[in-house]
Amino acid sequence: MGIKKFKPTTPSNRYRTVSTFEEITKVKPERSLIEILKKSGGRNNKGRVTAFCRGGGHKRYYRIIDFKRDKRDVPARVAAIEYDPNRTCRIALLYYADGEKRYILAPLGLSVDDVVASGEEVEIKVGNATRLGRMPLGTMVHNVELQPGKGGQIARSAGSMVQVAAKEGNHAHIKLPSGEVRLVRLECYATIGQVGNIDHENIVIGKAGRSRWLGRRPSVRGVAMNPVDHPMGGGEGKSSGGRHPCTPWGKPTKGYKTRKRKLSDKLIVKRRT
Repeated sequence: MGIKKFKPTTPSNRYRTVSTFEEITKVKPERSLIEILKKSGGRNNKGRVTAFCRGGGHKRYYRIIDFKRDKRDVPARVAAIEYDPNRTCRIALLYYADGEKRYILAPLGLSVDDVVASGEEVEIKVGNATRLGRMPLGTMVHNVELQPGKGGQIARSAGSMVQVAAKEGNHAHIKLPSGEVRLVRLECYATIGQVGNIDHENIVIGKAGRSRWLGRRPSVRGVAMNPVDHPMGGGEGKSSGGRHPCTPWGKPTKGYKTRKRKLSDKLIVKRRT
């Protein structure tokens, strides 16, 4: 998991960096675990753009990831560590003892031929999944469920991890990377360890074309638009703004609170702010 730099032969190569992919052991994905991934270009079922600055990009297959880890008490051997174009971390291909194959997020330190399992009585080691109620305090985990059996939703990107800080009643206190402390039921499953590919945050895109390969189109400032396109657009010369910052629909931004009261508010012990 190193970072490769380029000689400054062009302006775009001067700062561009890429991963060395030295941990990858298999190039082609498992055919039984991939699906066709259709592109929407940020448009909804009516053809209207609802997610801006998206479109184009390289063709991809979607890798079916086992976020639930619901194959209990069956050991699995790590057959390969693979690249996944749909996420920032690497994925691990597991061969279970009964012949089934599944993908999981590859935690830091997991390597080929390691044996992992999921269940009530598994060993507390990297790659194993079990209930939060069995985790010792201070354990670093990822792929944490919010509801029992729903599958992991927290800490799934490269380098992410949460800490089991305390246990109280039927809930565990977990500390998120943002500093927020949240209550999660003890029956919820999580995978032990930190998500791998921790150098992802140090990668520099380097040029606009590389963003287009990823399906990211240019983002235009509101003050650079025409009045028909944005409330902050227009004006003679290089005028900027003329009103408080707002969205294309006139809603205030930069500090304007839009969060409504949710049922999950009572589960947040400490805010990230």
